[in-house]
Amino acid sequence: MDRAPFRIAVLASGTGSNLQAIIDAIAGGHLPAQLAGVFSDRPAAPALERARVAGVPAVAVRPRDFANRLEFDEHLFSRVDSVHPDLIVCAGYMRLVSELAVTARPGRMINIHPSLLPAFKGLHTHRQALDAGVAEHGASVHFVSPELDGGPVIAQARVLVLPGDDEATLAARVLRREHPLLLATLQLLAHRRLLLDGNRVLLDGQPLAHPLQLTDDNATLQPPDPINPPAY
Repeated sequence: MDRAPFRIAVLASGTGSNLQAIIDAIAGGHLPAQLAGVFSDRPAAPALERARVAGVPAVAVRPRDFANRLEFDEHLFSRVDSVHPDLIVCAGYMRLVSELAVTARPGRMINIHPSLLPAFKGLHTHRQALDAGVAEHGASVHFVSPELDGGPVIAQARVLVLPGDDEATLAARVLRREHPLLLATLQLLAHRRLLLDGNRVLLDGQPLAHPLQLTDDNATLQPPDPINPPAY
């Protein structure tokens, strides 16, 4: 029997550029998955309109309609669960997810974060990188844990920090790598090649010693050189 399509739900708070990359990859036959729904904490988020244009269910849940974060998350994730996703992708979702919501869905939530984790967690990552004077910056895809940007890292894309960079130029360079990084990671997840085992990321049943790295041509993810792995 054919396996059922890999179902993805996306949480997004903003413009939804990573969401659009997912929509385009599925429509183009490059990602073997089905977008089951898009969910936002902001009713005016452009990501919701991107979903509607693509014919994908789009749901907004306002935090101010609930007494606290736990009640908000309980309602939001009941809506997410109703579309039966195999995977929940936080793509520019700007709210902390409660520990209860995370632990109820082990290994089924990922986030894309604009830094080389564990460096520069939280907000304003490009400013943090520039202030720290690092030579490399980038983006990471990680499994979501109760700790902010603290779950096991699956894959990363690296960019050089160039002389004269400001937040805008560095952010644009990272964003050009974010989209292929997320899509390459989703490819592995859709083919059931990636799993979370406790705090370990397994690829084809084997634990990753270091996060996978996006190749320079943005085509694939590869393990880093075991002799000279990237610095973290």
